[in-house]
Amino acid sequence: MTIEQKTINSLRMLSADMVQKANSGHPGAPMGMAPMAYALWMHTLKHAPQHPDWPDRDRFVLSNGHASALLYSLLHISGYPLPMDEIKQFRQWGSLTPGHPEYKHTVGVETTTGPLGQGFANAVGFAIAETMLAAHFNKPDFPIVNHRTYAFAGDGCMMEGITSEAASLAGTLKLNKLTVLYDDNEISIEGGTDLAFKEDVGKRFEAYGWQVIRVADGNDYHQILDALNATQQADKPVLIVCPTVIGYGSKAKQGTASAHGEPLGADELAATKEELGMGDTSFSVTDDVYSHVAARLEKNANTYAEWEEMFRRYSQQHPDLAKEWWQWHSELDAQRLIDTTSLWEAPSGKEATRSSSGNMINRLAKVVPNLVGGSADLAPSNKTLIKDGGDYSAENRAGRNFRFGVREHGMAAICNGIALHGGLRVYCATFFVFTDYMKGAMRLAAIMKLPITYVLTHDSIGVGEDGATHQPVEHLAALRATPDMRVFRPCDSRETTAAWISALTTQGPTCLVLTRQNLPQYEGTGKQALKGGYVLSPSIGKAQAIVMATGSEVSLAMEAQEMLANQGIGVQVVSMPSMELFLQQPAAYQQEVLPASLRDRVAIEAGSTMPWYRFVGLDGQVIGLDQYGASAPQEVLFKAYGITAEAVVVAVQAHLKK
Repeated sequence: MTIEQKTINSLRMLSADMVQKANSGHPGAPMGMAPMAYALWMHTLKHAPQHPDWPDRDRFVLSNGHASALLYSLLHISGYPLPMDEIKQFRQWGSLTPGHPEYKHTVGVETTTGPLGQGFANAVGFAIAETMLAAHFNKPDFPIVNHRTYAFAGDGCMMEGITSEAASLAGTLKLNKLTVLYDDNEISIEGGTDLAFKEDVGKRFEAYGWQVIRVADGNDYHQILDALNATQQADKPVLIVCPTVIGYGSKAKQGTASAHGEPLGADELAATKEELGMGDTSFSVTDDVYSHVAARLEKNANTYAEWEEMFRRYSQQHPDLAKEWWQWHSELDAQRLIDTTSLWEAPSGKEATRSSSGNMINRLAKVVPNLVGGSADLAPSNKTLIKDGGDYSAENRAGRNFRFGVREHGMAAICNGIALHGGLRVYCATFFVFTDYMKGAMRLAAIMKLPITYVLTHDSIGVGEDGATHQPVEHLAALRATPDMRVFRPCDSRETTAAWISALTTQGPTCLVLTRQNLPQYEGTGKQALKGGYVLSPSIGKAQAIVMATGSEVSLAMEAQEMLANQGIGVQVVSMPSMELFLQQPAAYQQEVLPASLRDRVAIEAGSTMPWYRFVGLDGQVIGLDQYGASAPQEVLFKAYGITAEAVVVAVQAHLKK
């Protein structure tokens, strides 16, 4: 057996051992993809295990994340900080080897994958980011950004709609440094893929504008290596179709659905090791395999050193760009943005918060040069275009505006990849109701705590005539229930400014939920909104109750306050643009805004009432919308559904009479 084949079989058996010891997992894909992994990781991929954060490393994405045992095997034998003790703790509490790869949990894992197709779209985002940074920073003789993106994807990834969305855009953009290796094993959990999937994937990708290379035998690493070498001069993204055998080496299970998601079993595992000539020891990697891999990767260590020296010379000859490089790759200075007076300028009259956000994007674009973003074919409505920023395209890699097309899910996952790559601040936009299409990618952004800003306009029944299909009702509750997701629903221009500053300077993703209709401006708004909730208007006279609201309903709360004051009833109005931020404030501050002595509380918001009961209590009242809307002018709808200042007055009066 050659050392190359021994290394491949070591990857197979280490993966199978992991699954067997854990008594759960997916051995089949790692065993089938091991030759693909060897050809890529040991011969093609530019990576340095001792420098895992090297900015110019190639990015690798395991889109079929259930094959995580293969990735952990690769990281281990390549010399990343993943010792054998962690390999043995696969899928166990506290280990570095969870069931699916997790970003920032295991060194060398570029993105969290598992939901199929997400990693494919992330890879498109990585490839986009590389081209944008290269366009901005590279100079003659200084290609400091010059790397590629590789992804493994399986049949399940190819079935998912998100893959189609991302692949179509990648072809349009001619992302020629993107290569996807397709593990075409023709097996799914339920059986053969022909139960539900008979298309010619290669022809589909050719139609998207990809170059397609078909390998005759995915078990022959030489053929895969030849295909990888052929991609280096491609002028478009490349799909390498690799026919493989799931569970290769297991005579009893290879090529069957049972190899997909269950251990081989002790007897079959032993038989497979014998079949592959790998002995009978569990978790065994021999010294010659480690030495072979180290020798293969030595060239990358030299390449890293050469890049470091090149960047040193680059810094001397292009000091301004080098300084900007580090700025783009560092956290933003929150206080600097807060102190930038121009960001807080408010209009003299009413303005929709989507327009306020559009103005803010263009103000920020002048002080945050790596701010980039786009919309799912709704930029004029979302107000998300950076003026004079240019459109990112195959012809213009320096453009700051993305044209994602009608691809909400793909858009969100591509932005995850852009954020993961580093160097860019990214936002994306659509109508709020279409977060239904984006949720899978948004959830992963929250899990990874990625600094992505979602600009979500047309936020309620204020959409009006478009009707129930376009009027979000349950969406605020759904996003507020998502851990590590911040939701901002500002009431005016200055609260919108606070929302943007918070989004760009705090960890994790932020949703900006914005109105279509014009809203009044208030004297009391501004930097206090950075705390998530605050007393916008103190009580006129002794406070007897609290009225809380967000967004467009703040104006109704303010009207109700004045109406109640005319009746001798004092209420204080609390604007709560971000519940999540408010709940992060010290208890003393929360008590100051919502004193326990004021138990009579009413909240008003044009959406699901559920999130508000943590603030009003079970005895409080929430004026909201727990049903779908209808097609009519927005002022008619607010009145018809009882979301009015008069309803607030009645609710407060009823509470005080108890």
